[in-house]
Amino acid sequence: MNSTQLKQVLAHLKQGKTISQAEAIDLFNCYRLSAIIQRLRNAGYDIVTHYERNNSGIGRHARYELIKQVAA
Repeated sequence: MNSTQLKQVLAHLKQGKTISQAEAIDLFNCYRLSAIIQRLRNAGYDIVTHYERNNSGIGRHARYELIKQVAA
């Protein structure tokens, strides 16, 4: 994980979009989305996790959504 990926994911979430691990790989070549989400949470961002079924119908994955931004 690098700070560029963290900034990219944060900008994506600030646009009101959600993100999953597969999308993070496709959009930002980010393979450690959960680590980025944890760093953002530690920085004060209110990010919720929604669980969705996989397209195959077997298993599920996380989708992250920014609820509240840190006051500037």
